Amino acid sequence: MLSDQENPVQSADTAPAKAVSAQSASPLKVAVIGAGPAGVYASDILLRQLKQSGEELGLGSSARVDIFEKLPVPFGLVRYGVAPDHPSIKFIAGALQKTLDNPNIHLYADVEFGKDITLDDLQQRYDAVLFATGATEDRLLDIPGHELEGVHGAARFVEWYDGYPTGTDVWPLQAQEVAVIGGGNVAMDVARILVRRPDDLLNTDIPENVYEGLQHNETRDLHLFVRRGPAQAKFSVQELRELEKLPGVQIIIEEDDFELDDETLQRASEDKLTRQMLEELYTIREMAEDMEDDGETDFEGNPSDRRYHIHFFSSPTEILGSDGKVKAIRVERTEVDPEGHLTGTGESVDYPVQAVYHAIGYRPAQVPGIPYDQSHFTLANVGGRVFTAPESEGGKRIPGLYATGWAKRGPVGLIGSTKSDALETVSNLIEDLSVEKRQDSRAPDRSATSIEELLESRGVHPISFAGWQKIDEYEHSSGAAAGREHIKVVDPDEMRRIALG
Repeated sequence: MLSDQENPVQSADTAPAKAVSAQSASPLKVAVIGAGPAGVYASDILLRQLKQSGEELGLGSSARVDIFEKLPVPFGLVRYGVAPDHPSIKFIAGALQKTLDNPNIHLYADVEFGKDITLDDLQQRYDAVLFATGATEDRLLDIPGHELEGVHGAARFVEWYDGYPTGTDVWPLQAQEVAVIGGGNVAMDVARILVRRPDDLLNTDIPENVYEGLQHNETRDLHLFVRRGPAQAKFSVQELRELEKLPGVQIIIEEDDFELDDETLQRASEDKLTRQMLEELYTIREMAEDMEDDGETDFEGNPSDRRYHIHFFSSPTEILGSDGKVKAIRVERTEVDPEGHLTGTGESVDYPVQAVYHAIGYRPAQVPGIPYDQSHFTLANVGGRVFTAPESEGGKRIPGLYATGWAKRGPVGLIGSTKSDALETVSNLIEDLSVEKRQDSRAPDRSATSIEELLESRGVHPISFAGWQKIDEYEHSSGAAAGREHIKVVDPDEMRRIALG
């Protein structure tokens, strides 16, 4: 990490004023850290807003936006955080690619903030720096036994099956009985991949090593544990519909979990998305009853060889081990009032399992030299404006620094949520940089080639959008040769060879 001396962060009250120069009339220059959906959406919104009202604000109708990405390829969560069998991925990635194919946006992939470039480097060259750094770390599963062999954070497993460049190449899949903890979409993704037949994933961009690994997957009974009830779950309807169409998988539910009181049902019906999700869960309950009545079949009436157990009102309290390895999970029955408040009943059940996956949330990564809000797992910010510390602790705004996406609001919401999130941040950024209010805010180095010269002097070889297109073309051609649409490249050195060779 950079020291405070290397990256001085000053508040609005103490930052030295920059001299106004004739160059202040030149187009805005904005640096974005992170080429995932949050960073790309923010870049697009910025350019659109400037085109619409930049002239009247004295900012000009356009800007140069440079996006820096530590990985060799862009798209972050879309490429490395969503299960490969989501059909919507292609459409989102396509939209992001169109945005990057804008002459005013420049991609610098394989460039890491805090290592290859510093905050001081960027403040000298850009009028604003926007952090869209996402989240890659799991929140701690704080129950006894979390350190046992066989306990896995969802983030690491997702990295494996999505082919994250610095992730592991192999994954242990010897457990026949598996627990997944979580009531959101990541938990659903993890559970679904663990019970899917690998051949059913050949129409996706699943990496070859993952396909080969899943062929040795021994999962036969998967238990999904959700602490609250069906009305408080955070699943999307799309996730539930994918659960309904798993070949060879019998869904097993607890009838009592769906006995909800009238007030709870009324509250659920007041929110459209919650109502739709709950209706889909009741559809799954009916499917599970049919599967049992038909003789333990899958959704098509075929014999099942894997079972997917869904447990609501179930809070894991301890992971039991033997010889340092997982042997069971202890789960306490819970009660939830109509407002969603949870209490334990004291009634516990032990389920034999040999592996436990927890998908209880991510922690957005800390950024070298940028204040962090430990209580909310975000960069310290208000409305996307970065502060010296959380506002509740007396933090002051830092001119020119902004945050969006999970770095701003924490790891909540769907990918589409980042659009509205970016709109607020970008609107504040534009307001702050408007000539009427911040005539002295422009960076002194206005050169369009300055950042490339700096990177070259440090031996850093960024991958441009054209380089990413070469990787994308290679992945599609590799897929076509194997009778598939797309095969994802995993090795970062191979990505560099393809992009820069």
